Amino acid sequence: MSNIGDPKSAEFLARRDAARERIDRLTGADGGDAEDRQTWFRAVYREAGGDPAAVPWADLAPKKALVDWLARNPGNGASALDVACGLGDNAEALASAGYRTTAFDLAPEAIDWAKKRFPESTVDYQAADLFALPENWTDKFDLVHECYTLQALKDPMRHDAIGVLAGLVAPGGRLLMITRSRGEGSDAKGPPWPMMPSEWLRFTEHGLTLIDEDYYNVERPDRTIPHVMALFRKPE
Repeated sequence: MSNIGDPKSAEFLARRDAARERIDRLTGADGGDAEDRQTWFRAVYREAGGDPAAVPWADLAPKKALVDWLARNPGNGASALDVACGLGDNAEALASAGYRTTAFDLAPEAIDWAKKRFPESTVDYQAADLFALPENWTDKFDLVHECYTLQALKDPMRHDAIGVLAGLVAPGGRLLMITRSRGEGSDAKGPPWPMMPSEWLRFTEHGLTLIDEDYYNVERPDRTIPHVMALFRKPE
């Protein structure tokens, strides 16, 4: 039995390490302008050749923090948007929790991959650029879920992305952000570049109110990674 899809297997992790060395040499891997980063993201999926080990952020499972939150906050038919959905695991979790889910990614290769993984899915998967989204998405979604996208961007793209994401939330709706975090004023070596509290509080400059912050750690064999899950709401 192959371990190609088991992210905990030694074989899978070895392939991931080899892939990381390769993709770290691609243009845009360590930052650059918007075009460089877009080129890099698409190249990661294209060069993966169907192997999820070659996509560093592909866990082949929804984030536990999201699953736990959804257990307390079912959708009951509300609309949701999954930002930069990758291979679709978080989007599928949203749909399973009762949200009418739209999910998008910059890379058409990622969208095609997600559709193949979940052929019976109710999720509306779309290829789209965060900085050129459909106009009718403005103020549209009851829940906007952003996981690990902002930490993959540096200013000014991060600053601009926060404004875009805030604009997608419907009046009375919520934005749920999951990201690696770091102390205020501390240095960040990336990618990814963990976020400081002052950075995610930029959402309040775009009309959202901070409702909750949940700090937690993700444990890896060789390190502990601080995270935060922050919830914002847009006034009615």
